[in-house]
Amino acid sequence: MDGISITTIISLIILAIVVVALVKTAQIVPQRSAYIVERLGRYSRTLDAGFHILIPFIDRVAYRQTLKEEALDVPKQQCITKDNITVSVDGVLYLQVLDAQAASYGISDYRFAAMSLAQTTLRSIIGQIELDKTFEERARINEEVVKAVDDAAQPWGVKVMRYEIADILLPTTINDALEQQMRAERERRAVVARSEGERQEKINISEGEKAQIINLSEAEKQKQINEAEGKAREIQMLAAATAQGIERIATAINQPGGKEAVSLRIAEQYVREFGRLAKEGNTLILPAELSNIGGAVAGLSQILQNVGTSKS
Repeated sequence: MDGISITTIISLIILAIVVVALVKTAQIVPQRSAYIVERLGRYSRTLDAGFHILIPFIDRVAYRQTLKEEALDVPKQQCITKDNITVSVDGVLYLQVLDAQAASYGISDYRFAAMSLAQTTLRSIIGQIELDKTFEERARINEEVVKAVDDAAQPWGVKVMRYEIADILLPTTINDALEQQMRAERERRAVVARSEGERQEKINISEGEKAQIINLSEAEKQKQINEAEGKAREIQMLAAATAQGIERIATAINQPGGKEAVSLRIAEQYVREFGRLAKEGNTLILPAELSNIGGAVAGLSQILQNVGTSKS
């Protein structure tokens, strides 16, 4: 029994050694990963993705590095701005291992080193900027952090892809002051906008009144022009009619008996007007030739006879 037990134990020990040797001999490296192999304590080679055979008890996998892009949460820290305001800033750092050997032997912990360097760089940058600018220049702050950390991480075989500020927290008193400032700024803008609106309204009204006055003056001018043209046309027509009448009268006078007819017409008008003056007023002005009225009437009769004779 004792002999069988010892043999079984030895067999189990040998089997365990074989299993351990097989485990150490066969290595499967996942995709986007790299294993660093040391032989007797010294760097031997870097294993890429796939199946690999190692020498048991001589080769060992010392480091396992991922080649994927990593996102590291940079812890929140207190930063003092150029105008001595304390703010709390946190962010996210994105990096990727490009050289697994350098990442393994260049530094003990590249993740911790990158986050620490990002924090110190961020404090330095914010210390050069006033509080108001920290919110406006996030992009520039991110770029400067990436540049500083990437330059330092090159010997580590690590590439810093980008850095993003997650949040900037201000003290309560500063938040209250900023809210009051923003409220005052909004009120100022509202007053300016209201005054600009009133100013524009007055300008529009004055422009409308100006246009109305111009339109009225243009209308009055056109009216006067039309009236003047109408009067001128009327005068022209009256003058033409008068000239035509005078021409006809002159033609009629030159006809036989024309002069006698004119004299008769004048005598009739003379008598008619004299009678009208006698009816309208109590005072009557007699012409100096009143004694010759009979002769005038006789003359008129002679004219009528001559007219009748000429007509016959």
